[in-house]
Amino acid sequence: MEFSAKQIAEILNGKVEGDDKVMISDLSKIEDGTPGTLTFLANPIYTHYVYTTQASIVVVNEDFVPDNPIKSTLIKVKDAYSAFAQLLEQYNQIRLDKKGISSNAFISTSAVIGQNVYIGDLVFIGDNVKIGDNVKIYPMSYIGDNVQIKNNSTIFAGVKIYSDCKIGSNCNIHSGVIIGGDGFGFAPQKDLVYKKVSQIGNVILEDDVEIGANTTIDRATLGSTIIHKGVKLDNLIQIAHNVEIGENTVIAALTGISGSTKIGKNCMIGGQVGIVGHITIADNVKIAAQSGVASCITESGSVFQGSPAFELVKYQKSYVHFRNLTKIVQRIDELEKKIKLLEK
Repeated sequence: MEFSAKQIAEILNGKVEGDDKVMISDLSKIEDGTPGTLTFLANPIYTHYVYTTQASIVVVNEDFVPDNPIKSTLIKVKDAYSAFAQLLEQYNQIRLDKKGISSNAFISTSAVIGQNVYIGDLVFIGDNVKIGDNVKIYPMSYIGDNVQIKNNSTIFAGVKIYSDCKIGSNCNIHSGVIIGGDGFGFAPQKDLVYKKVSQIGNVILEDDVEIGANTTIDRATLGSTIIHKGVKLDNLIQIAHNVEIGENTVIAALTGISGSTKIGKNCMIGGQVGIVGHITIADNVKIAAQSGVASCITESGSVFQGSPAFELVKYQKSYVHFRNLTKIVQRIDELEKKIKLLEK
């Protein structure tokens, strides 16, 4: 699809400077812009590219004043970054706007399917599944018995959602995600053999949750593993059984959360963080990358780092000593030698 500068300015509530009839059909980075594309300038570091880019349209802040002639048409807006993000979202919606049910999909006769859905090749939908309106399920995904997926959610290729799990509205679940696999529950026996404990709970994803590729969320032993509204999970994260993650918490890749841990609202957890089971983390907590959390964090808004993790300020003070540990040991050795000489 093609859009003119005038049409885009109307969408963004911006003002055109240049040819308002110039057409674009794609988006680009400012340094790689080509004719027929639109780009943006928000970070001053990239200002020099605005004079050399070949992009047909550049979205800029309304206070931008060029120092040299610019070939591209400008669209001036209040916030160029937010405006470009808006265009990216609309572009993505157009790109992913698929509808229709493949004849190569299997859908149980007891499943209830909403309107305007997309169900791709080799999708399996089990008994008593409920699929809402405008849901998209990409090829080779598995939707187990009794699963519910609410309106406007997207299930990308190769996702596996086990039985009884519930997916809210406006969720995005990326390829390779497994929701509802068994929690890691085994009871040790007297003969040192481990007996499996059946996991009969489920997983609940509330609205506006995004799950990155190859992340796994285990079903509860009893009850539910719960991912609350607005949570964003990166790729390659492990969420164990009966974990609960509060609203709008974001977690980076390679983090592992052990069973029955409860994480509060609006937390930010870095990559490669390990969190032990059966603890509670307060709201608004930040945990730095590669930290190991071994006990409860009870103070809202606190920042933790290290393994085992402790308060950031204390960690930073301690780190100064960590880096100088060899020198400190040498000084102690020298002092001990002097003390021994004095004692003699």
